[in-house]
Amino acid sequence: MAVSAHVSRTGRRSRRFELRSTALYFVLLAVILILVGTALRTATAVAERHPAWAVALVLVGAGGVAAGCRRGRRISAARLARHAAEALDEATETAVEALDTAPPTPAAGPVAARTDPWGGRLDMERTVPLREPANEVPADTGEIGYEALEPAEFEQAIAELCRRDGCLDVEVVGGAGDLGADVVARTPDGRLVVIQCKRYCDANRVGSQDMQRFGGTCFTVHEADVAVVVTSSDFTAPAIEYAEQCGIVCVDGQELLRWEHGMGPRPWEPEFVAD
Repeated sequence: MAVSAHVSRTGRRSRRFELRSTALYFVLLAVILILVGTALRTATAVAERHPAWAVALVLVGAGGVAAGCRRGRRISAARLARHAAEALDEATETAVEALDTAPPTPAAGPVAARTDPWGGRLDMERTVPLREPANEVPADTGEIGYEALEPAEFEQAIAELCRRDGCLDVEVVGGAGDLGADVVARTPDGRLVVIQCKRYCDANRVGSQDMQRFGGTCFTVHEADVAVVVTSSDFTAPAIEYAEQCGIVCVDGQELLRWEHGMGPRPWEPEFVAD
């Protein structure tokens, strides 16, 4: 009697189970490798900034492996992967916290001097902070370029000199129909000063005709106690001669600068008139 052969499926099931376990093992191994790579990059960054944290992570990992061995448990692929993932997560969190902690800023202090092999000083001790060079602004001398002024501006400048030197009731009256008077003022002792202003260039000097026109009105019309002609240039010889005859004070460009800088008498003072 023939007996039918009974084929056992145990080997096929075992083989199918082994294939499933092997696939799971490789998947877990890939996960472990990814985690290990991430942990290594993080550990490298931590080791560069905080070497003590790297040593601590190594000790934690070694302690976990030793504890598992002492317990005598059979190390399976799933358990190893689980423990490794937990250890790597903990290490990653610790490393991230360490990276987020900014290193303390060193306090500013003096820089110690260094010496070269022959005993010379390479850099000196620095205790004073460096300053940025400030933009140097030239000092304003206050000197006025009278030739560059307009006639009205020249009259205002002469009036300001009178006010500066103590004159009262200073007025600029120059214009059409002024009859030669551009600035009138009262000296500190009460005398009336009538000034005619001639803003000329160096090539144009005050002549005798200008002086005669002013001489015909300064005393008789304006009733001046002191009559003055101020120019930014100079006077001709006939003009000076006529002024001396009539008692008119002549202030040329050089004497105007002396008046401006306070280096000589004022035009209404006796010392200036005597000159």
